[in-house]
Amino acid sequence: MVQFSKRVPADGTDAVGAILAAAADPSVISFAGGLPAPELFPVAEMKKAVDTVFDEHGREAMQYGASRGVTELRELITKRVKEREGIDSEVENVMVTTGSEQVLDLVGKAFIDEGDEVLVEDPTYLCALDVYRSYGAKFVSVAQDDEGLRVDALEEALKNHPKAKLLYTVSNFQNPTGKTMPADRRKKVAELAAKYDVMVLEDNPYGDIRFEGEHVPAIKSFDTTNHVLYMSTFSKILAPGFRLGWVLGDPKVIDKLTVLKQSTDLHTDQLAQWAVVEFFAQNDINKHVDQISALYGKRKNLMIEGMKKYFPAGVKYTNPEGGMFLWVKVPGVKDTVELFKKCLKEKVAFVPGDPFFAGEPEPGTFRLNYSNMDEEKIEEGLKRLGKALTDAVNEGK
Repeated sequence: MVQFSKRVPADGTDAVGAILAAAADPSVISFAGGLPAPELFPVAEMKKAVDTVFDEHGREAMQYGASRGVTELRELITKRVKEREGIDSEVENVMVTTGSEQVLDLVGKAFIDEGDEVLVEDPTYLCALDVYRSYGAKFVSVAQDDEGLRVDALEEALKNHPKAKLLYTVSNFQNPTGKTMPADRRKKVAELAAKYDVMVLEDNPYGDIRFEGEHVPAIKSFDTTNHVLYMSTFSKILAPGFRLGWVLGDPKVIDKLTVLKQSTDLHTDQLAQWAVVEFFAQNDINKHVDQISALYGKRKNLMIEGMKKYFPAGVKYTNPEGGMFLWVKVPGVKDTVELFKKCLKEKVAFVPGDPFFAGEPEPGTFRLNYSNMDEEKIEEGLKRLGKALTDAVNEGK
């Protein structure tokens, strides 16, 4: 009999995988995924960039590289976070990773031992829960309101859990809720991290994709004591297939993460790193991001209009100013997975809210994605979803 480690999930526990597999039926209009819009991938521009890399850095791009990443890419990252987030950093503050998922894993390895407490938003990104659960973390859920993480609830949690190792937060257009934490709360989070000596992992994969409102500086920009690690990715603004993420923080912490990366995959794909460096040199990345933001904003607005038109009275939903997701709450529904099954019969799909909660899930909640859906399908999908929700609400009366 094969004996797996405790980190391997038991058979039948991959609920999200099963949901996504069911939603893959081509007759189903699926709002369940979290994919960028492939029609905006800069294929021609990236081909030109890669050709230039082979012409000018071919042997270097095909050779083993430094675990921290290509220096030119790390310089590009420090410049961009200074311009956009007001974060002062040097190349030694940055490590390139194989997707931002690797940051989650390396931070778990670096900070979490069996039984350690990790603070998370309620709800939060489900893959972060999966990763830290595999290292034996005990989760402490921190409440949110309409503006994201509540700092009063955070301080209360820190008082009650003085040995907590880490706070994980998605500060912009949070996955799954789409909420954005205001600047005053971000400043307070940085202050609380210093006061209670807890590390913060600020995950910002969606921050560039803002189609409404004003930019809010990162928690890291308020960090004066090196308690905040800031992570992001090129997946949402260029191409997820390149698997390029990065983490920025205290060089002493980055040193430790680099050692852990060396024993994981040695280094991130050299060709992909050089391709991004050359793409930035040849193209206006902000113009490209503006195109992404405009399309996602249009699709989000269509989704909001469809929900107003087709959803039964009493259903609540967030209205994000950017990102890729929004969050729905249906009153009177006690079993969201059963609701998913009813919706699947109507040939429409979402991700039930249950796996986004570290503790007790909130019934009747689910996440919708609008970034990767043709406009004409958005209304039809919401029409189908509205019918299923109306039937479910009526059954619960």
